[in-house]
Formats: sequence, structure tokens, C-alpha cells
Amino acid sequence: MSLGTLFLAAPGVVDDRTMTSRVPASDPTREKNRREKVGAKLAELRPVTWYLVHLGRVIDPFLMKVSNGRINSTGTNQVVVLTHTGRKSGLERTTPLVYFTDGDDVILIASKGGAPENPIWYLNITANPEVQLHVGPDGGRYRARTAEGAERDRLWNLAVTLYRGYAGYAERTDREIPVVICSPSPEPGGRA
Repeated sequence: MSLGTLFLAAPGVVDDRTMTSRVPASDPTREKNRREKVGAKLAELRPVTWYLVHLGRVIDPFLMKVSNGRINSTGTNQVVVLTHTGRKSGLERTTPLVYFTDGDDVILIASKGGAPENPIWYLNITANPEVQLHVGPDGGRYRARTAEGAERDRLWNLAVTLYRGYAGYAERTDREIPVVICSPSPEPGGRA
């Protein structure tokens, strides 16, 4: 069991994973407030990127759960908690990620701060594409897939509009950074 999973299961913390609502819409082209601009600048610094990749992924799910999605360590309100299944262990994992929406779809960027390898969460969702996404009490079940071709290019450009650091991450690595599209899964009873 990961530390993030232990935090999410802390006494007094209600788990609303069966809710049928969706992740709040997030426009990557909207004007950012001052706090978000400062957070984005800081996140481009390698030590801050290291923190977000290695420590923020453990701390933020807990902070977001107990604050109903209002508090995280990234400096932006555009953070979703991805719940996915480990491809080797079969255990539930949680990962906080910056996101934006494209219609009903939630878009995630598998940057890992420009590391040479893809993040573990991306490997997990390619093996097990059924995921959950939550921002505080809002969220639900989604099915993940990797964008390709012109669709990927369009979404990548929106991602760089949201956070220009993604362009810097792409320059740090030889791999093409995956863009992940999470589409709402039908709920029991046929609702999407």
C-alpha cells in the first residue's frame, strides 16, 4: 500500500469514489491569476519539478482529499487526482496531475518533468485504461487512451498554452511526451 493510499484511507476522511459527477471543466486558455503565474514559473525550476514529481505526488492526494480539492502544493487549481491500477501489483494507486478539459474529456500530460522515461502512472493506464478522476468531491469513472497524430498536436498546443513548462520538458527528453485523453465511462444504468 502506498503512502498516498494510506493518507486517503485516514480515519474521518470519507471516500466518495462512487459519485456520478464529473471533474470540473478547466479551460487551458483562460487568464491565470497571480498565484498561478508564480506557481507556473516556480514549477519550471528543476528543484521544484523534482519536488512535484517525487514528493507532491504523495502529499497532494491527501491535501486535496481533506480540503475538498481546494489545497495542493502546485500553485494552481487545475489539479486532478488520478486513481489507477498498478500494472504489476494490481493495487490501486493515486497520482495528482495538472489537467484541462476538452469538451467532456479530461486531458493529462505524461511529462514526468521531462525525464527520459514515461511516468509509472502512464504505464499503468496503458495496461489498465479504466481510471477514476476526482477534484475534491467531484469526479467519476473514465477510460484513458493516448492521443495520436493531429489530435495529439492540437491537445499538446493547448497543454503548452496552459503551462509553458511542458515545452521545456519536451526539450529535456528524447521521447514524445504522451497526451492522455480520459473520456467519461458510462455509469451503471447507462449514463455517461
